[in-house]
Amino acid sequence: MFSPICASDPSQTGMSRARNRALVVSVVAFDRGVDLPARKGAKRDTKRLHKVLTRLGFQVDFHTDPTAEEIYQLFKEASEGPVADCFVGVLSSHGEEGVVFGADGGAVRLARIFSCFESPAMVGKTKLFFIQACRGVELDSGVEVETDSAPGRAAAEEEDNVSHYLSIPIDTAVMFATPPGYSAFMHLTGSVFLQTLCDLLEEEGGRSLEVTRLMTRLNFRVAYRFQARGGQLAGKKEMPCFVSRLTRQAFPFADAGGAEPARAKDLQGLNATVLIATSTRPRKQSIS
Repeated sequence: MFSPICASDPSQTGMSRARNRALVVSVVAFDRGVDLPARKGAKRDTKRLHKVLTRLGFQVDFHTDPTAEEIYQLFKEASEGPVADCFVGVLSSHGEEGVVFGADGGAVRLARIFSCFESPAMVGKTKLFFIQACRGVELDSGVEVETDSAPGRAAAEEEDNVSHYLSIPIDTAVMFATPPGYSAFMHLTGSVFLQTLCDLLEEEGGRSLEVTRLMTRLNFRVAYRFQARGGQLAGKKEMPCFVSRLTRQAFPFADAGGAEPARAKDLQGLNATVLIATSTRPRKQSIS
């Protein structure tokens, strides 16, 4: 049985105005008999995401250890609720290409999750998804690590390898911790992917970025500042990637009432793939 933990609901405090919303779904421990290891670091990811997104004005709901069917239901319900401008969905578990796994070991097809967000409530809203899960077993050139792959499981059918891309609604961007075929790293201190996302959202120069530039900077941070070390996996890397069907620029994480996004003249000819290098303190390079 999964445990829901929710941020305060404005409807319960007399506030009915729609807010930006986030749904964070994380599988930390799998049911007895499911041949998948626990993901202890996921607790730190969830706790930090809740803190960071709440500070940025999001109404955050997070749920731990739901079954596959419960995951579908959570996202279905989220897709039908009111939202001001932006919905953020985070899904963290073991996975393979096109699927992640519920606490019961059941496969959750990302295509089915994404298709929920073609609902009337989400028309014209910015939808962002962050997927922390392996998409295969290959290692991108550290210590013996815990990864988010599902060992010994059959790969998803070939048609499912692209169906989740085709099901991404308009005005949506999906960011994956790793490219197709590769593993994503998880450590007791959290995943490099989601922890780096939180780092950026806590920085004034990160959270005020247009969202595709934010994702590009996240790619850079993980790719160039993370490297596993020790053991036979020394030097292995992780490279996030994202798919965008956004039709307009979006600044969903800019502080409400805080610093304004970049000036209009600075946005002229914005290229979503522009790499913005920053001089920041490197993340500790050990993963285990």
